[in-house]
Amino acid sequence: MLINIGFGNSVNTDKLLAVVSPLAAPVKRMVSGARDSGTLIDATQGRRTKSVLVLEDGRILLSALQPETVLRRFNDPHTAVMPAAEEEEEDRCKEES
Repeated sequence: MLINIGFGNSVNTDKLLAVVSPLAAPVKRMVSGARDSGTLIDATQGRRTKSVLVLEDGRILLSALQPETVLRRFNDPHTAVMPAAEEEEEDRCKEES
């Protein structure tokens, strides 16, 4: 199954190993290493990275959605394909609180 990770981008849930926050130093090193080796996929559309998705083939995927949002979509197929307008509203509400 594919889940929307923001801005019309999707990821195959069978290939997803982890969804983590980009704030920890080890995650920052992992992202930097992936960028250097060419295995980084940036799906943020120029927005701030809020979650890092680790795929089973070693690729690293950056998303502008909160890790909680990605996990909720992973666990609930009904919200897996949320339209972009709802994504932006959800992100705005979380940033305000």
